[in-house]
Amino acid sequence: MPIRLAIALALILPLAGCLEPPPVEDTPTPVPYVSRADGRHTLPAIPAEKVNPAFQRTLVGMQTEEAPGTVIIDTAARYLYLIQDDRSALRYGIGVGREGFGWTGEAVVDRKAHWPKWTPPPEMIRRQPELAQWADGRPGGPKNPLGARAIYLAQDGHDTGYRIHGTPEWWTIGRAASSGCIRMVNQDVIDLYDRVPVGAKVIVR
Repeated sequence: MPIRLAIALALILPLAGCLEPPPVEDTPTPVPYVSRADGRHTLPAIPAEKVNPAFQRTLVGMQTEEAPGTVIIDTAARYLYLIQDDRSALRYGIGVGREGFGWTGEAVVDRKAHWPKWTPPPEMIRRQPELAQWADGRPGGPKNPLGARAIYLAQDGHDTGYRIHGTPEWWTIGRAASSGCIRMVNQDVIDLYDRVPVGAKVIVR
């Protein structure tokens, strides 16, 4: 090898390991909004052209020290991030709590449920007496407020009362419309449900 080339390589190669990897470019993930069977129920179709592209599932660049599998919820921006590594995350559009119903802090995924039963808490029934018919729980199904999946959050071993869940009201994604829980398009909450294990860390900001 010529001496000059050898010297050049000797100078360049040690620097190669110090170079930053290329940034992760935002990559939308095609979401099938068509109707399909899902266990005992049928997942209703959603008119994809009416879903704001800004809130569709996307792989994005994100610098973080949180471990892969951590869920970070940005309530102001209406996004939920599932950390993939120290450079990227899957970003989902969400609906959040109305003014006075928000919540922030850290929790863990306590349990998960397919087509969960929904039981309105007593304070909700006091605000909306018509919900008293579901005081013992509304069975899971396409019209259930918890949608196709629910991810239950706990702090110090106690249920927070807050959930990440699907919703039949897909048009509320990107809005502050819930009673504090995090809403997702059913197709997105199914995707998140399949990726996030019980015990995963959840950060709500």
